[in-house]
Amino acid sequence: QAQLVESGGGLVQPGGPLRLSCAASGTIFSLDRMGWYRQAPGKQRELVASITSGGTTNVADSVKGRFTIAFSAKNTVVLQANSLKPEDTGVYYCNARYYDGGSYWGQGTQVTVSS
Repeated sequence: QAQLVESGGGLVQPGGPLRLSCAASGTIFSLDRMGWYRQAPGKQRELVASITSGGTTNVADSVKGRFTIAFSAKNTVVLQANSLKPEDTGVYYCNARYYDGGSYWGQGTQVTVSS
């Protein structure tokens, strides 16, 4: 059973940056990929960006060119969000998938983009 610890959410002005971090621990299985998802009020959860253990990234069209994802340490992923817009507001969830098929979620962190 893996545990994910997220940090970095909060209130940011439009056009500003934000950095979200997620650290995974607690399992003996190898990591396949990690990613960030978000859910706005009244909407379904959607993928923001993901990265495989080999470093291949997948970034949603809505944030391409503004958000990047990378590993900052073993099993720790960082989402760098720049030029934030009000429509980026939502609860951001970290996800980790392992080669044994396990998929785990963080508790979620609120990101609010508002002046």
